[in-house]
Amino acid sequence: MADTSTFRGTLDFLADIGVYDVILPFLLVFTIVFALLEKTRVFGTEKVGDAEYSKKHLNSLASFVIAFFVIASSRLVEIVTQISANVVVLLLAGVFFLLLAGSFHQQKPEGFFLEGRFKTLFMSLMFVGLVFIFLNAIEAKNKTWLQWLFDWLRQFTDNVSVSAVVLIILVVGIMYYIGAIGPSKEETSNNKK
Repeated sequence: MADTSTFRGTLDFLADIGVYDVILPFLLVFTIVFALLEKTRVFGTEKVGDAEYSKKHLNSLASFVIAFFVIASSRLVEIVTQISANVVVLLLAGVFFLLLAGSFHQQKPEGFFLEGRFKTLFMSLMFVGLVFIFLNAIEAKNKTWLQWLFDWLRQFTDNVSVSAVVLIILVVGIMYYIGAIGPSKEETSNNKK
């Protein structure tokens, strides 16, 4: 059997001293909470000269305390770690999709970005993926919320009324999509001129 590399030993050492389950979750939660408090200015602002600034000392203190509460609970740290890892996988999937989709488009100076309905569809898929990641990370009675949801939905699979509702939603969705394909109001008004 081959010996472990020096880098693997370093990573194991960092895991042993708690970098992955204490320091990194603390920094992640602190950064996110601090950014949200700075953006929303929940604790108000203070005026210095002509400019208004958020109360950074209160925002940082609250972020510090919240981050400490999170790392004090090993269950919360496990959830944060699992969600972070899965979100990175979702982000990589999005980058790879854009890489593949961009290979079929003409190169422009500003780069390739999804626009219109594709952007909305892709953002919706990412949101659904994020919801599934959160539901899969939270456990209750040795089952994730996602497993509870699938078990609950499984009891309706043979139900005729559920099949009818799914069919109606599908038909309405197709009708909406077909109606949305037509010319926009701006195009119609420009054609009349």
